[in-house]
Amino acid sequence: MRLARIETFATEFVSFVRVTDETGAQGWGQVSTYHSDITAQVLHRQVAPHVLGRSFGDVDDLFDTVLEREHKFPGSYMCRAIGGVDTALWDLKAKAAGVPVTALIGGAPGPVRVYASSMKRDITPEAEAERFCRLHGEKGFDAFKFRIGAEVGRGRDEWVGRTEAIIPAVSRAFDGEDVALLTDANSCYAPEQAIHYGRMLQDHGISHYEEPCPYWELEQTAEVAAALDIDVTGGEQDCWLPTWRRMFELRAVDVAQPDILYAGGIGRTLRIARMAEAAGLPVTPHCANLSMVTLFTMHLLRAIPNAGKYLEFSIEEADYYPWQYGLFATDPYVIDGGQAHVTDTPGWGVEIAPDWLERADYQVSEVEA
Repeated sequence: MRLARIETFATEFVSFVRVTDETGAQGWGQVSTYHSDITAQVLHRQVAPHVLGRSFGDVDDLFDTVLEREHKFPGSYMCRAIGGVDTALWDLKAKAAGVPVTALIGGAPGPVRVYASSMKRDITPEAEAERFCRLHGEKGFDAFKFRIGAEVGRGRDEWVGRTEAIIPAVSRAFDGEDVALLTDANSCYAPEQAIHYGRMLQDHGISHYEEPCPYWELEQTAEVAAALDIDVTGGEQDCWLPTWRRMFELRAVDVAQPDILYAGGIGRTLRIARMAEAAGLPVTPHCANLSMVTLFTMHLLRAIPNAGKYLEFSIEEADYYPWQYGLFATDPYVIDGGQAHVTDTPGWGVEIAPDWLERADYQVSEVEA
C-alpha cells in the first residue's frame, strides 16, 4: 500500500494526524504534545514530501529515508513529526487486519498496571501525600511518582527544604503497605548532589529515581547509577538512536524510558526496546499526559518482552492540564483496581472528538493527481 494523504488537526498543545492510503483506508495518530502546531508544520514541510506516494510496508526504512533526506535537520522536531505519521500508519494497518495495534507487535488485549504520576512541584509535601492516599483508595493505584528538586534546576529546590520534606512525607503515608514509590528529578542535580538525594530515597524505600542529572550528560547519570542501589532511570528526552546505544554501553540507566512520540513513533521505540532487551534492561516509557501517547504506550507494554512494571498515568485534572481533556469521543482511560485496559477494538480503539477536530487548525498534504 502507498500513502496518498496526510492531514493534521493542530493546536499549540496537541496535533492529531490522519493518513489515507491509495485504497481510501485511514488511520489516526498524533505528533508529540507541546508546540504541536510547529511540529505539524515540520510534518508537512519535511516529512510528507518523502513519504507520500511511497509504500509503507517497511516503516523503519520509510522513516530512516526521511531522516537521511533531511540529514541537515536531525533531532526532536523531525522525530516528533515522524511519530505522527508512524502512529497513524499502525492504526491504519491494524484496522485493516481487524486487530488492536498491540496484536501487530506481538501482544494481546488486557490489563496494564499503572503508576499515578504527579506533574506538580507547586504542591506541598502534605498535600501530595494526601492526594496519593485518596487515589489509592478511590482508584486502587498501588504505585506513585512525585517530583523532587526543580526542573533543570541547577541544584536548586522548588522552594527551600521541599525535597527533604516530601521524601519522608510520601514514604510515611504508605508505611507498611505494598505500594511502589517513584520520584523524578527532571535533570536537576550534579552527580554529588544526585547521589546524596539518591541515598535519602533509598533509605525511605523509594525504588525509582528518574533523570537525576542533566539528561544530556550521560556520564554524570552513569556515575550516579554506579553509586546507588536504587533504579536510576531516564531517556525520555532522547530521540537519536546512537544516543540510546551509548546510554546502554555506559550503563547510565537501570530502566529505559523512551517517549514514543519524542522518539519518533512505535517503530523507532521498538528498536530502542530491542537495544534495551539486549542490554538486559526493562522499558518503562515516558507518557506524562492523557493524549494518545498513553494509549500508544499501553499497546506497546502489552507486547514487548522487557516491559517494565507499570504504565505512567497523569493524575493532573483539568484545572492543571486543561488541554488534555475533551480530546476523545469516549474516554479510553478508565482506571479500575490500579489498572488500565487495552481493548480488542481494531487499531488504537479510540475516536477523536468531532467538536475538537472542528476547532483545530487544519492542513493537508497529498499526492498530486
